[in-house]
Amino acid sequence: MLRKTLKYMDWSDYMLYKNLIVQNDLKEMLEDKNISWDKLKNNAVLITGATGMLAKYITYLLIYMNEEMNYNVNIYILVRNMEKAIYNFGEYIEKDYFNVINQDICDELELKDKVDYIIHAAGSCSVYCIKTNPVGIIDANTIGVKNILEYAKDKDIKNILYVSTREIYGKMPEGIEMIKESDMGILDPLDSRSCYPESKRMGEQIFKSYSDMYGINYNIVRMAHAYGPGMNLKNDGRVMADFMNNAVDGNDIVMKSTGDAQRAFCYITDAVKAMMLVMLDGDKYTSYNIANEEEPMKIRDVAKELANIAKGNIKVVYKQDNDSSGYCKYVRVGLNTDKIRKLGWKPQITLSEGLNRTYKSFII
Repeated sequence: MLRKTLKYMDWSDYMLYKNLIVQNDLKEMLEDKNISWDKLKNNAVLITGATGMLAKYITYLLIYMNEEMNYNVNIYILVRNMEKAIYNFGEYIEKDYFNVINQDICDELELKDKVDYIIHAAGSCSVYCIKTNPVGIIDANTIGVKNILEYAKDKDIKNILYVSTREIYGKMPEGIEMIKESDMGILDPLDSRSCYPESKRMGEQIFKSYSDMYGINYNIVRMAHAYGPGMNLKNDGRVMADFMNNAVDGNDIVMKSTGDAQRAFCYITDAVKAMMLVMLDGDKYTSYNIANEEEPMKIRDVAKELANIAKGNIKVVYKQDNDSSGYCKYVRVGLNTDKIRKLGWKPQITLSEGLNRTYKSFII
């Protein structure tokens, strides 16, 4: 475990946490009385992949609880890149409650302390990583999962939240209009993209097997198209990141296809609240779909909406890209979210509002 003296640094460049949009998001999330936030008081939480978008926001949420609400949460983050940790968490790395584990998730976990909750979000699903490091994706989603569970098997962890993906469902058979957690389709093992959903499927099975053998508590969340402040805009390849990158840079938004495909995007506060609700209040040993299916929209219409929000004379332009490697090729089917809605969750942030917040977070 690493503690680093960083007082010589100018923290003004490292304060996404203090961004006005982010602060308002954190306050708004904690006003949701449907979630048993108090279960986190005086507890220890380990977050892997903590510099990723969703895990970073959860870490910010825990920092906010400590700084503004005296929750006394002992925070452990596992990160491979210390520079990214410094960039994302700044001065808070030096807080007594904040602990950094600087290692690869594919190595045996160096943590000796006991924690109460684990949020396992390490891994990548970007088109860039699928094209350049598919073996690394498989390792993180299998060996990484096994390392977390090896650590947890004799620690009496209250719950582990495994961050999975809607992509594990694969290509669905005809007749299914909305995918339930019990549905399962086909993945082509010779499709380059399959390194990600196939290894996530195996990660879920590893959780099930360890739970059967060692009684480990866990939940799985299958995420769909989350976006928001702190998302990686460079070398990502997914449409929302590419569109937002164009807009923030003041460039025309580039469509690499006709834009006919539909997506249903979920703003980060809705996604994080759903994740925390499942971890703290969900039925153990089960999975939950997390998606905002209230506003499915064609990709080109998302691009037009963002162009209207962005400053300057930005328009949508079409530049066909014939390289489809690394992208999902099957037709999207919506996710059934009845299960998480029975816990009292529903998305609150419209696409227009979410795009506004995300764009402003990068320019203020």
